[in-house]
Amino acid sequence: MPLDPMEKRRLTALEKLGILDTPPEERFDRLVRIARQFYGVKTALFTILDDKRQWFKSKDGIDARETPRSVAFCDHAIRQDKAFIVEDATQDPRFKSNPFVTGQPHVRFYAGIPVREPSGFKLGTLCIIDDKPRQIQEVDLDVLRTLASLIEDELEYAYLTGGDAGDVAVSHLSRAIQRAQNVFLTNDNERAAFELMLADLLALTGSQFGFIGEVLYHDDGKPYLKVGAITNIAWSPETQALFQQVERRGMLFERLDNLLGAGLVSGGVVLANNYANDSRRGGLPPGHPPITSYIGLPVYSGGNLIGLVGLANRVGGYKESLADDLAPLLQTVGTLIERKRLYQEKREHQLSLEQAANFDALTGLPNRRRLTELFEQELFEAKQRNGTVAVCFIDLDGFKEINDEHGHSVGDAVLRSIAERLKNTVRGHDVIARLGGDEFVAILRDVDDERVYSRILEAIRQPISYRHFVLHLSGSMGVTVYPDDDADTDLLLRHADQAMYAAKESGKNAYKIFDLQSHFTRKERVRVLEQIGQAISRDELELYYQPKIDYKHQTIEGFEALIRWNHPDDGLLGPGHFLEHLEYTEYARTVGNLVINEAIDKLLLFNSQGLVYSLSVNLSPSHFLGKTFPADLAQAVERLPRGLRHRLILELLETTAMDDASLVIDTLRRCRDLGVEVSLDDFGTGYSSLDYFRKLPAHEIKIDRSFVNDMLDDPESEMVVTAILGLARSFGRRVVAEGIENAETHARLIELGCDLGQGFYYAKPMPYQQAYEWAANFHWQTVAVTAVDS
Repeated sequence: MPLDPMEKRRLTALEKLGILDTPPEERFDRLVRIARQFYGVKTALFTILDDKRQWFKSKDGIDARETPRSVAFCDHAIRQDKAFIVEDATQDPRFKSNPFVTGQPHVRFYAGIPVREPSGFKLGTLCIIDDKPRQIQEVDLDVLRTLASLIEDELEYAYLTGGDAGDVAVSHLSRAIQRAQNVFLTNDNERAAFELMLADLLALTGSQFGFIGEVLYHDDGKPYLKVGAITNIAWSPETQALFQQVERRGMLFERLDNLLGAGLVSGGVVLANNYANDSRRGGLPPGHPPITSYIGLPVYSGGNLIGLVGLANRVGGYKESLADDLAPLLQTVGTLIERKRLYQEKREHQLSLEQAANFDALTGLPNRRRLTELFEQELFEAKQRNGTVAVCFIDLDGFKEINDEHGHSVGDAVLRSIAERLKNTVRGHDVIARLGGDEFVAILRDVDDERVYSRILEAIRQPISYRHFVLHLSGSMGVTVYPDDDADTDLLLRHADQAMYAAKESGKNAYKIFDLQSHFTRKERVRVLEQIGQAISRDELELYYQPKIDYKHQTIEGFEALIRWNHPDDGLLGPGHFLEHLEYTEYARTVGNLVINEAIDKLLLFNSQGLVYSLSVNLSPSHFLGKTFPADLAQAVERLPRGLRHRLILELLETTAMDDASLVIDTLRRCRDLGVEVSLDDFGTGYSSLDYFRKLPAHEIKIDRSFVNDMLDDPESEMVVTAILGLARSFGRRVVAEGIENAETHARLIELGCDLGQGFYYAKPMPYQQAYEWAANFHWQTVAVTAVDS
């Protein structure tokens, strides 16, 4: 296919330039390195395209020297007048099948700026490449554009012939100044700005090496130089280390007995066109290439020497007039140095403000604001490593008395001493902060021994000698531990504060761990009380029924009705999740009446179906002991015929029955007078006296499940069961054993003469319809055979 006429002319200009297949040159390599470092990419290239290939004049981050032009991203870039950007090559139809995308080096991101030769043809690009997708705007490529412009200047300098080699082209100088101003006025990267200005100076003067430095002064007035940019001379391990030092914090030149020092002392231009024989030579680092010529150019601000530019190895040497030629650019260098100093002063002022905003002025410890930041970081890192964070809230005991008796200056000295002791007691990565007054906080990482807390308090207890005083004080400390206490920073501090007050109340000079169980119980109580009203109105509460087996008649005697909450978010909840939170609230009465009335509805339903089942319901202690209970019960049983009321059994905890003997006995008699029966639940745990038991008008005793569960393995538990059975027979009380879980226990209870039993061995609590069907299919023989087989 014949070439386009413009492409022919482009290739002719490229051939005339004579740059193809030439050795690497530092003047180009330097600019490519700057591009790669500035944008933090894997690869940067100065590429040139002939008719069949893409050749790399300079490269950083890749081993290849050339690629076919047919797969070159740069072939697309030179067809445009602006930056060519590919943010993710795998998503770009033009490149997703490119072998350099599907294989090594796995190109994802590309940005290229066309580079023109002196007559105006685009011969190649300066480009940056990465193996990760990047998002970038064209405006973010100003530095890449500047570097491409510098490459063009280098090409033009090499191309032009004739004229005085000592003169600096005014057009080139103007462009250099514009570039410098653009970079340091629009970018905070000062090192990059210095690097670009040095690259311009080297290009403008045809120098091989150079540096730009800031002149500083020791306390004794002696000048020294801090280098901001220097030619990369990393051709040996020694110079590589030196160059890395410059990149990190700037190189310092302090010798005044060499050419560089001569410029610092005299403040004038320093020339050395015969470096090898100049008495002021020396001071080069090991491994530095030979120097043939040198010029030192002072940089002034007003009448003050603030900087120095050094250039070396120019063909034909240097003239002192070069300082005049470069004066506008050197003035720009001075402006940059002044800007740097202003920025540094501003930064120091900012640090001072940050210190005041984040640290306690008296002790130097982090204050509350800074503590919050450090605390959040500690919690984040704890999540990352699956670790713990102990939060210790410390309040000094006796500090107020010291302050009042000896004055604030002594009090301040005490606080500083305590702060220092606390810092010395914990590890380096732990945090000590002062909240104000005599309150401190310690944030401790991964504490695995509580003796750490004792050591902190022991450090506080040590006597403090100040002037002619020996002062004594102690500390009270509250501790909570994340993630057991899974809260945010504010709540964790509040919980540690609460624990600290508990330590104060227990006698001071001690620490207390935050009571998580009580906290979670209180928290859950609030949540339940917020939701239970709506649960009642939405009929989310439901009774489940567990059968009670009559051993003597080998039938179902009845059911115990157990409340459940069909929670919309948490699912089915048993009574242990919410009933205790309702005690001594209006909801205890509301739910109690709801259960009693539901039981009465079911008893009426049983009766209409010819079923003689009893139904037991559990009474809330606070409802039963309340003034309204007798009236509530009387109103509820009005719907139940007298002859059926004995089938309603009210279960009362034995421990509740012991709370107020006279009130309990009076209320139970009222229940009996209404015709309902009463059962003492969890019997055996309340230690009621024999005389009290005799007076209680209860019809039934339910043996606590703990004794029933253990009776086969624990002789003492069986003795308790046997004693309760004997006691009940003596007083004519019916006995129910609850918590029966296996055939052996079932058989043993029958052998001991127990009346009734219930437990998972027979059936778990079930919704009404399921319980009704279970009862309809009940056969004693199945239960008995299972027991015998076991």
